[in-house]
Amino acid sequence: QVQLVESGGGLVQAGGSLRLSCAASGRTFSSYAMAWFRQAPGKEREFVAAITWSGRSTNYADYVKGRFTISRDNAKNTVYLQMNSLKPEDTAVYYCAACPDGYYSGSYLGEYDYWGQGTQVTVSS
Repeated sequence: QVQLVESGGGLVQAGGSLRLSCAASGRTFSSYAMAWFRQAPGKEREFVAAITWSGRSTNYADYVKGRFTISRDNAKNTVYLQMNSLKPEDTAVYYCAACPDGYYSGSYLGEYDYWGQGTQVTVSS
């Protein structure tokens, strides 16, 4: 069982930056692959980025590639999402998720068993 708590969301102007954090409980955090998803009002939840258990492999959605960076610190049971050059279309609730397969870095929601409650990111134009 893994419990996830996101933080770091807020209101930022276009072009600005935010860093999201996701703190996980449980001694097995380091064995899980982790990901960030987001959901805008009236839209389906969509993949943002993923990272394998070791951090050696990452995967990004095309619409954030080059602007967002996912990372993790297994000693702190935390995964991060550094978001730069933010755009109004990045406005959404951002969720972190955990996959028991530590080598998975894909975008399929069904592979992620545990989810946080989400943190709101609002980018003003």
